[in-house]
Amino acid sequence: MDTSEFCRAIEAYLCRKNDGHLVRVVGPSFDLVSGWAAQGIPLKVACAGIDRHFERYYRDRRPRRRPVRIDFCDADVRDAFDEWRRAVLLTAGDRDGSPEAPAVETAARSGPSLPTHLERVLLRLTAARAGGSLGSAFDDLIDRVAHDLDAVRAAAGGLRGKSRRALIAQLALLDEELLQMARLQLDELERTALVREAELELTAYREHMAPEAFARSREAVADRLLRERLGLPTIAYV
Repeated sequence: MDTSEFCRAIEAYLCRKNDGHLVRVVGPSFDLVSGWAAQGIPLKVACAGIDRHFERYYRDRRPRRRPVRIDFCDADVRDAFDEWRRAVLLTAGDRDGSPEAPAVETAARSGPSLPTHLERVLLRLTAARAGGSLGSAFDDLIDRVAHDLDAVRAAAGGLRGKSRRALIAQLALLDEELLQMARLQLDELERTALVREAELELTAYREHMAPEAFARSREAVADRLLRERLGLPTIAYV
């Protein structure tokens, strides 16, 4: 979509989040949202950032609330974009033709601590199984993952050096195993649909990326979409 369509889509989404109250995306707000489009922030990622702001707003405010302006969502949208970019191995250089390097290797970590990460993983796995989004094929794997994470959670805060690196490597292996299981749940049509959706998310970047880099990012986006569909966490600590 072009910039105007992007801004209209954001305005419509903001209206729904504000319980139908229309807050126009015009003037400085239009410039802000246009900047998101120019940066290549996918619509779905921008909406995820807006969701974050509303979750915090609803948690911190009394029942009687004023409609939220899009300007207040900017920081959350940019945080969501940074996380998305790391997850799909993109850097700012992928928009301007600069040399490509996986952002996961260069960006400073600003996420939760390792113990907090493990706690969230356990909660998400439990919720995914309880919600019925996973078939019985996942039961054994989830039990093993939950057991391993529960065993290391108490010690994770005190792990240093080689022991910490070994744990992080173990989490990466468990994450890949979980993804492999998830991919097996898809038929060919479902897999094709996910890949097409991933390509749409990367539209703003494709022109500036080498084919190999684009293929890696497309696979990473497809895996993220698969996690969303099944409610699976990212076990890897990156």
